[in-house]
Amino acid sequence: MAINDMSMPNLDTEQFAVPSSDSFSKTAATHKPKILLLYGSLRKRSFSRLVVEESARLLEAMGAETKIFDPKGLPLPDGDEATNPKVVELRELMMWSEGQVWCSPERHGSMTGILKSQIDWVPLSIGAVRPTQGKTLAVMQVSGGSQSFNAVNQMRVLGRWMRMLTIPNQSSVAKAFLEFDDNDRMKPSSYYSRIVDVCEELIKFTLLTRDNAEHLVDRYSERVESAEELSKRVNQRSI
Repeated sequence: MAINDMSMPNLDTEQFAVPSSDSFSKTAATHKPKILLLYGSLRKRSFSRLVVEESARLLEAMGAETKIFDPKGLPLPDGDEATNPKVVELRELMMWSEGQVWCSPERHGSMTGILKSQIDWVPLSIGAVRPTQGKTLAVMQVSGGSQSFNAVNQMRVLGRWMRMLTIPNQSSVAKAFLEFDDNDRMKPSSYYSRIVDVCEELIKFTLLTRDNAEHLVDRYSERVESAEELSKRVNQRSI
């Protein structure tokens, strides 16, 4: 049924769009998926970092290009200017990436402040560009004790807030200190197999969505707002 002002008077019909498969890109990018990996600990032997390094090896074996951000030296949010070199580096990596992996230890029942600080330095928008919108996300955590999902659950909320496409699968490694050998490589286990699963799923979702990321997160409410702002600017010029 056609939309008109009489049937739906509150709807801005000029900004209303009917989702259609015709709106999706018909060509696929051929470059390697670009995956950024973040971890949440500064310890010398950080198990979240070791999981991230293991994940990077797997992702590269699956055809991705990976970059790992080192949070050492990153100031607390609002503790320095955005021109701080570590902040600039982080934001540039956010813009570069098409998908991301976040891995945090669970500390006091939540993700660490180190992981959260990295995300807090990335605003929802830089100028007119949203640095995380439409990017895929995989969440992982490590625990010193029994298996828990508090950190990954929090990171899912955070990913949604950053308007990312968080994949269904996730990883939680219990007693992580038992899962790595003397060379800091992960031992064969169900935990390792789950990480392989998560990386595989992340690549699939990234390949599936990256050519249509902006379209997938395009919103009616924002189109209306943008149209109103444009109208105000035009009217302002005519005064």
